[in-house]
Order: sequence, then structure tokens, then C-alpha cells
Amino acid sequence: MKNSGVPAVSVIIPAYNTSQYIREALDSVFAQTFKDCEIIVINDGSPDTERLEQILCDYQDRIVYLKKENGGVASARNAGISLARGKYLAMLDSDDIWLPEYLEKQVSSFAAGSDIAASYTNAMIFGDSPLAGKDFMSIFPSEGEVTFRTLLEAKVHVVGTSMALRQVVIDAGMYDETLATSEDFDLWLRIAHQGWRIVYNKQPLFRYRRRGGCLSDDQISFWSSFLRVMEKIERTMPLTQKEREIVEARCNYIKAMLSLYVGKQSFFAGETAKAIENLTFANEYFRTLKLSIVLWMLRLAPGLMLNLYQARDRLMFRKDTRSL
Repeated sequence: MKNSGVPAVSVIIPAYNTSQYIREALDSVFAQTFKDCEIIVINDGSPDTERLEQILCDYQDRIVYLKKENGGVASARNAGISLARGKYLAMLDSDDIWLPEYLEKQVSSFAAGSDIAASYTNAMIFGDSPLAGKDFMSIFPSEGEVTFRTLLEAKVHVVGTSMALRQVVIDAGMYDETLATSEDFDLWLRIAHQGWRIVYNKQPLFRYRRRGGCLSDDQISFWSSFLRVMEKIERTMPLTQKEREIVEARCNYIKAMLSLYVGKQSFFAGETAKAIENLTFANEYFRTLKLSIVLWMLRLAPGLMLNLYQARDRLMFRKDTRSL
């Protein structure tokens, strides 16, 4: 989508091992009703580079292409931002698909106020996931205003496929390349803390693909990264006393969730002592009857507990869910 002048929107598409999907993503951009944009594809040291570049040949006159060493999605997005010329940045994962009015409606959302820094929309989930067919906001709701506090308290959930003012993102420090996941959450927190508004549209305007093996499916990685964001906020942001209390409360919750998943993983690995230690820590926070029963059975008969879990899988799911 060539533009002889400065485009209004810079579409940034990081690509890593998604050559089988990127044609759908690109075609969805070219099918947009809003045409004033440039498309920047960042090859983040992808192992399928040969196949990726074969596909991109069909678009070579219509995209900007950059190949770099692997550095993760934050690094790839930052590389795209460094090339971007548009007033707005539109982030698109290379396995997701925009509906035709996505850009048009996203750009129009900024007309509601000069203090709006970013906008996101609802999405329909598809792919290899039990969540397929559901919309994102029915699972991860956004209710009320997006603020630093509501982001912390998970009352709103900003999706990675979003649009933002390029200069605001640059001034906020762009994406933190030390974060493997939650890099977008970290950015939105910094932007919201500076007093910028973030708005959203509950209409599903893109299709969000879920795939087995994605980082978002690795709960231990997710919660570990989430905790790093919270600890970073405590360490680097000038927080009020109330904000510090909220961050501390969220840290306690995240640590409990992390212990829950580490405990579950340890249980399946046959590491009973580690499982008991982590699940005990989690239950000190959650204090649920289910966890209490699990801990009691783990201490009494860990082998029986594993057999019961596997029997439940065969009966309810007809497969082993230990890796889900």
C-alpha cells in the first residue's frame, strides 16, 4: 500500500515462524477501507526466513521489509517504530487478521479528544483453542475508563493489536525489550501513568488467532513476566501511596498465581515436595476448598492423586490435559 507522501498510519507486523499465516495478515491490511498507510514487516530472525521471503516477494513493491537478528516481539516492534513515518502506529501480529473497517474505525476513535494516546478493539478468537468462537472481551473484559489503576486491577485489558500515537509511544520509551511477554501491558501502564487516555471499541474488528505453543499459552512464562512488570513499576515509577498499595496487592496475587502453575507443573513432573511447597503458598492466598483437598491428597497419596487426574482427563476430555 504505497504512499508518495507521509502516511497517516504505519502498520507494524513482526514475523517469527508464521510464514503459513502472514499472507492472510497482509491481505487483510490491503483489504482495508482506510488506505493511507505504510506496511512494515520485521523478520525477527525467523527460522522460516526462506519461506517467508518467498511469500513477501508477492508484496515487495507494497511493503517495507527489515530482517534482523532474533530479539523477541518487543525488539521487532521497536525496529518497526524506528522505520515508521505515520502519525499512528498500528500493531498487527503476523498470524492475526483485520476486518476491512479496522483501520478506519481505529483512526476515527482519536477524534474524540486530543488527550487520546491509544485505541484498541474487541476481537473474535479463532484457531487451536477451546476459546475459539468467543470474543476477547467476553473473557478479558474492558469496563469503564482505562486508567493506570484500572489496568493494574485488571478491570480493563488492552490487546496487543492496537493503535497508538507514534510520538507518545516514543516519548514513553517504546517497548521494553527485556520482557518476553507482557511488553504491551508495560507500555500501556507507562502511557496511562503519564495521564494519556486509552479508548476502546467493543465491536470485534479483528480475528485473534490462538495457537498451541504460543508464549501466551505458557502460564508460568506469562505470570513471571507479569510479575517483572509489577516489580519494575515499583522500582522505577513515582507512585502515590495508594498506587503503591495497589501494585503491592497485585504482586501478591501474581505470586500466588505463579506458585499455582509451578505447583501444577511440579505435580505432573513427579516432584511432589516442590508441588506441595508451591501449592501451599498459593493456597495461603486463595484459601479454596479444592486446593486444600489437593494438598491433603498430595501429602497422603501423590500417586493416587495423579491417577485420579489422568482418569478425569480420559473421562471428561478424552485426552491428557497436562500440557494445556
